[in-house]
Amino acid sequence: MSDCFSLEDCDVIGFDLDHTLCRYHLKETCILIYESFARFLVEHKGYDKDLLNVTPDTWDFCFKGLVVDLEEGNLIKLAEDGTVLRATHGTRSLSTEEMIKTYGPKRQWKHFNSLNTTFTRSAKYYFYDNYFDLPGALLCARVVDLMKKKGKEVTPEFWKDMVAAIDHNYNTSAFREDSGWYFPSVKRDPERYLKSCPDSVCQWLRNMKDRGKVLLLITSSHSDYCRLVCEHILGKDFEDLFDVIITNALKPGFFSLIPHQRPFRTLVNDVESGTELSCLNKRGWFSQGNWPHLYDLLKSLTSKQLPKVVYFGDSMRCDMFPAFTFAKWETIMILEEMEGGVVKDSSQSSASNKGPAEKKGKFEEGMKAPSAVSQQWGSYFVDVQTDEAGQEQHTLTWCCSSIHKYSSVAIPSVESIAALPLNFQFMRFSKAQSCTRGYYPSPPHSLLKRAES
Repeated sequence: MSDCFSLEDCDVIGFDLDHTLCRYHLKETCILIYESFARFLVEHKGYDKDLLNVTPDTWDFCFKGLVVDLEEGNLIKLAEDGTVLRATHGTRSLSTEEMIKTYGPKRQWKHFNSLNTTFTRSAKYYFYDNYFDLPGALLCARVVDLMKKKGKEVTPEFWKDMVAAIDHNYNTSAFREDSGWYFPSVKRDPERYLKSCPDSVCQWLRNMKDRGKVLLLITSSHSDYCRLVCEHILGKDFEDLFDVIITNALKPGFFSLIPHQRPFRTLVNDVESGTELSCLNKRGWFSQGNWPHLYDLLKSLTSKQLPKVVYFGDSMRCDMFPAFTFAKWETIMILEEMEGGVVKDSSQSSASNKGPAEKKGKFEEGMKAPSAVSQQWGSYFVDVQTDEAGQEQHTLTWCCSSIHKYSSVAIPSVESIAALPLNFQFMRFSKAQSCTRGYYPSPPHSLLKRAES
């Protein structure tokens, strides 16, 4: 495989929608999602109303890449070899001694191999790797806090209520029925939550199409929500930008459920038809489906037996791992954490957060961006801890090593490369090269520091 990667060499260029082509106002969106989940627990499951009250500094806990260890009731941050780097029980950080007591002298998490090789979820753990469920990590921790406060035993049973909250808010019929809290809020005020694509991105998409590239949009969002988002970020004529649009793709199953793949279905007024399509034979808008049938269509559209596909996405579980592993596509990961800043001094943080917090999370001042470095959890890419000799140890996280393994390149946003010529040569990730390689336009600060150390 070449050391470099270029879009010019690709016949087909595919995109995920949410947090990939569409960037969200993360603070507003995370507040909405947290409230949506919390209100469900309070109003439908009888949980304490205190879950609805969140102070700005509490959001430092929100950190992409955490795993819920449901057997222990802990949230954990993992190293690339499965070592537990940091852990909390509820929102309380565990000491080294407590982690050793729970996970043994080597602090090795016993389910790591299962997660690391499949990226699936199970009854024993849950992996937070996208901004749509990330606020659930904070809510999950606060539920554990409340259970401990009331002297209740923390068992995996509470997780069923968390899953029910997610299902209630993201059900495929929720947009049409105006149910839950998430979709009604976005429908009322899309400007508050969605960032419009700059003209440079729209022109970039048109230029690629003019150069003969086949453009795909593959999203797990339902067609009605996809339409709202695309019209807001790309304009009313967004369908002209893509050769094929696939909604309700149900990733990662779109890539991984071979040979029991779901068939494609057509849509009429954003409602799936009952007729299954045995194959795709034309451009258009479809629902569900699978990558082998899509790939057959791509062969026809490109007049090539083995068209080269690249796919942009933000989720390791739903985009990078399955597209790379099963479809053998090139993958480019959208990683807003690359824009995250350096950890602020805690005294400065607390000083800026004085004053009473408003109820139900309606605030902005003092709230950390969910993609920024966390005081409690550290960097998404590298964990820095001091050993007994007083030396800093810079450990690559499991999330970071996964990016290097299953992505060709990582970028903070599509916008960051829209002005580049199509034949621009990106340095791709490589096991034999530095851990700073593969990031454009520059490596994260924490990786640069690790390389220096």
